[in-house]
Amino acid sequence: MKLIYKVTRRLALVVLPVLLLWATVFYFAMVNEVNDETDDSLEDYAEMIARRVVTGEELPTPGDGSNNTYSIELLPASGGYRDSKAYEDREVYIYWKKETEPARVLTKIFHDDYGAAYKLVVSIPTFERDDIIKAILFYLAILYAVLVFTILIVTVLVFRYSMKPLYSLLKWLDGYRPGNGTAGFPDEESVLEFKKLTKAARETIERAENHLERQKQFIGNASHELQTPLAVLGNRIEWMMDSTSLSEEQFAELSKMRQSIHRLVRLNRTLLLLSKIDSGHFLDKSDVDIVSIIENELELYKEIFAEKEICCNVNVPSGYVVQMDEMLATTMVSNIIKNAFVHSPVGGTIDVCISHDELIVSNNGDEALDKARLFDRFYTSGKTGSTGLGLALVKSIACYYDYGLEYAFDGHGHSFMIRFKR
Repeated sequence: MKLIYKVTRRLALVVLPVLLLWATVFYFAMVNEVNDETDDSLEDYAEMIARRVVTGEELPTPGDGSNNTYSIELLPASGGYRDSKAYEDREVYIYWKKETEPARVLTKIFHDDYGAAYKLVVSIPTFERDDIIKAILFYLAILYAVLVFTILIVTVLVFRYSMKPLYSLLKWLDGYRPGNGTAGFPDEESVLEFKKLTKAARETIERAENHLERQKQFIGNASHELQTPLAVLGNRIEWMMDSTSLSEEQFAELSKMRQSIHRLVRLNRTLLLLSKIDSGHFLDKSDVDIVSIIENELELYKEIFAEKEICCNVNVPSGYVVQMDEMLATTMVSNIIKNAFVHSPVGGTIDVCISHDELIVSNNGDEALDKARLFDRFYTSGKTGSTGLGLALVKSIACYYDYGLEYAFDGHGHSFMIRFKR
């Protein structure tokens, strides 16, 4: 989830309890205010009736156009009542409406000039509390939705404007490849936090570039230094095998030594190639026809592994062009096809197809390979003469171009899939 949406979600979660608290306070404040106004009206109405009782004037007629109701009762003379008044909320039956309504009720005890005590009950219909609560919740939900939408819009606008330096840095880091240096690195001088972040990122990239450069120099020098003695050893072994009289046992030992030298040469070249891929050495891209490479490599390995009598089924279009370094494309396709030939049994079948931007190479097999280690460097499945770098090289090239690489086993055979991006 993006930071901006996480911030907005948290703001929305904070706003919700605040609005609920505000709605509760507003409800009770409104009820208190309405009760104050109603109590004043009840007091005036009760005073008018009490005055008419005391003066003997005619009392109001129930149902005189208002919903006010009253009842008056003469209390026993021996009660010793004191003047008092009390307010309460309760349901009152309006007999001329034939229905019950919520009302504010004033119960008042007063005396006339002769000391007689009266109990006066006056009521004024008030609001339906359930309806008020429903209305408040309804408009609260609308207010909450408006606030969340407003917060989202404002946060997005402010966030994008304020975070421009961060987005610039992230964009540069997304496009960064080892060995490119710090060209075009964004600068930030206005916001202290972004300035520190940019400085830390620049220093980290510079350290990585220096380390990478030293690593490239070391591997390059080591590779070149190894090539000369390996070539000399190989030539001397060839000379000894061709120019000297050797026993059968000596010739066999020299043959083993020659095979070991050739394996070291291949290992040295592969490690150098892996180092160049890791350091972003292959920056040039051109149109490469994968189909042409497949055809050439299949012909080559058919000759090399002719004794295994492997059947090849090819289902590819007339051409499939991708943008990548031609040598890396050849290396990737060659290694994945060679892997199929090496691990196919005698008389086995290899299927090669390109479909939906996927190169799929399948071969017979009875046992699944270790997915967790399959593409690790120097991992081998027991085949003699293997350096354990072929599939690791395919993985490095696929990662370099952000291609998908998968392995699958269906119980009868192995499949390697390279998903291209064009």
